[in-house]
Amino acid sequence: MRSISVQEVWKHNLPEDLWIVVDDRVYDLTEFAPQHPGGAGVILRYAGRDATKAYSEVHAPSILGGGLDLSKHIGILDLTTINDDWAKPPPTVSTQVKPDEKPDLDSLISTYDFEDVASRTLNAKTWAFYSSAATDLNTKRENGNAYTKIGLRPRILTNVKDVDTSTTMLGQKMASPIFCAPAAMAKLVHPEGEKAIARGCQVAGIPQCVSTNASFPLREIVDAVDRDKNMPFFFQLYVDKNRSKSEKLLKEVEALGVKAIFVTVDAPVPGKREADERVRADESMTTPMSGATAKNDKKGGALGRIMGAYIDSSLSWSDLPWLRKCTRLPILLKGVQTWMDAKIAMERGIDGIVLSNHGGRSLDTAPPPVLLLLELQKCCPDVFDRMEVFVDGGIMRGTDIFKALCLGAKAVGIGRGFLYALNYGQEGVEKYAEILKDELETTMRMCGVTNLSQVHPGLVNSLAVDHLIPTSQEHSYARWRPKARI
Repeated sequence: MRSISVQEVWKHNLPEDLWIVVDDRVYDLTEFAPQHPGGAGVILRYAGRDATKAYSEVHAPSILGGGLDLSKHIGILDLTTINDDWAKPPPTVSTQVKPDEKPDLDSLISTYDFEDVASRTLNAKTWAFYSSAATDLNTKRENGNAYTKIGLRPRILTNVKDVDTSTTMLGQKMASPIFCAPAAMAKLVHPEGEKAIARGCQVAGIPQCVSTNASFPLREIVDAVDRDKNMPFFFQLYVDKNRSKSEKLLKEVEALGVKAIFVTVDAPVPGKREADERVRADESMTTPMSGATAKNDKKGGALGRIMGAYIDSSLSWSDLPWLRKCTRLPILLKGVQTWMDAKIAMERGIDGIVLSNHGGRSLDTAPPPVLLLLELQKCCPDVFDRMEVFVDGGIMRGTDIFKALCLGAKAVGIGRGFLYALNYGQEGVEKYAEILKDELETTMRMCGVTNLSQVHPGLVNSLAVDHLIPTSQEHSYARWRPKARI
């Protein structure tokens, strides 16, 4: 076996020509690296270098030599040619950043990473506005915790080489069962605000639902994407006390090619979000479609409260015919929180519902949406056959998405998460969606599912939470009623 200098080894440091040294033996790993079970990255890091230390921490000494074809055993390292440059370790995988600095986007590998970075790098008011929730935050916490209490039931020995996450939402094609839920004033995070979210969603192949309280007029958001490529937009409506404003807005929305209207029904008044109240608002802030302007008062500076004064708290079931007259688009109710209201919506001919508690921002101790899926399955399963059902709130993993789909959701909405991703602009939105899609694909494969038409409730175990699901409109045993109107 020939003697090889470090200078010669060093020349073979590319993916298409890759040598490494282990225990003073030189190997050609050009063909092996892409097949490495631990990924090619760690091998590429030591391309043209001595990988003995990193290799020995993971593998037995004989694995490499015995597993490679002899033609890949290049020779023995000439120890007399070792110099100071050769002895230096390769560059570190990641670098330390200061607490208030954003790490490279490439270093973020989960949705929790985006939230962590946002908590450290967004300004105090922006973080307070987006992260806050109603009073003691119980519902915000339980939105996510409820998913962890529902188990999966993996199936084995199914050919899952190819999986397909594509689906449709209200007749619109999407690459994965995720849509960007409406969230106000995204420009607080990034100068391009909802426009950057729209571009990111288009690349990811998922719809965007634009808020009435968006930072830009809807036309500017719609015009921000490539109109020659598919990009479904939905619009979230807060009904204005001045109904003529809502009527005018709905006509404009329909003319811009929006595919459906999501009417928010879980926030007739703003919830008390104490973290947001404690940080004063910038009183120059306005939202173009609602016309709302920030104004601090003695209660504090919560943007949801001080900019939501225009919302009509008198909105009721009797207003649905008026809404139908205002638009020919499908109408969905966003914020359904009981099976009883889901059933009424179905009977009134509503086109779809979003099981949501406003991300825990309206009423604390309201039920988590994934438990509402179980409630509907138990008390009014016909709903799933008569209209499309969606959920939002608490979704952080691909497993969460999979569980929601198994229990009847057509797709899931994500609000805060995409705002945290917007901290990195359009590219952050793209990566956030990609992470969730990758995790969903992994979950599907582990459960023996190759496309979303195969999901069903039998793939989840809800026994740990089944006792929490109501079975009737009434309390399970208390029958008290007040004797007089209070």
